[in-house]
Amino acid sequence: MTPHETIPEACVVLGRFQPVHRGHASLLSSAEEWREKNAPDMPLRIAIGSTNKPQNLSNPWDAEEREKMLKASLRELDFDAEIVGIPDIDDPPRWVTHAEAYHGPPGVLITSDQATADLYASGGWTVEMIDLEDRTSLEGWRIRETARMMSTITDEIAILTVLSPTMQASVIETMIEMDAFRRLAFMGEGGEPVG
Repeated sequence: MTPHETIPEACVVLGRFQPVHRGHASLLSSAEEWREKNAPDMPLRIAIGSTNKPQNLSNPWDAEEREKMLKASLRELDFDAEIVGIPDIDDPPRWVTHAEAYHGPPGVLITSDQATADLYASGGWTVEMIDLEDRTSLEGWRIRETARMMSTITDEIAILTVLSPTMQASVIETMIEMDAFRRLAFMGEGGEPVG
């Protein structure tokens, strides 16, 4: 879908998904449950943010890889959703208008992030807040650092064992197939690379 097409309103979940983890899976499940109960005629649309950011330890996976992770997560969750990408503009006051060109006009934003909720509410969106699941261990940076520690390990069972508490097995397996962990060993920002 390009930003110039007419896009129907939807129930939108927005995230960077760096990587897709169990907190995201919980949010997506809650969003789908809310949609089925309250807006069954609207599609669920997942918006992948930061599609234009350079790869680094904060953004190690490109939009195509994150879409594959999301599709694996959705298969395991047993429902489907539309997936779109949105480049950043680093201008919060204009973000919602910018993002609407990609994820569609005001519909329902389903989020667990208060700042995002406030931004979309001020843009005329209906906002549904979902409780965070285990925010302490399911923070993206923690999961990326754990994945980075595993980046030189070739034993797939070890990778699954270590990452399964924070990531769905289907997502880990997809990342192994994409060789998405190894690069983390060489993305040091200062200091020596791992391994």
